[in-house]
Amino acid sequence: MQLIKLILAILLPPVGAFLQVGLKKHFWINIILTILGYIPGMVHAMWLILSEKS
Repeated sequence: MQLIKLILAILLPPVGAFLQVGLKKHFWINIILTILGYIPGMVHAMWLILSEKS
């Protein structure tokens, strides 16, 4: 499942963040980062997936 989340974090960063944390503050931060630039949103989503243990 983590591999699928990582692939989604690369293609659609907010979806990867949503699957990891739900509708919490990190999801909204990721939306803002993705709007400001695709790369920051992607990095943030990957960081969420790789750092949090679910």
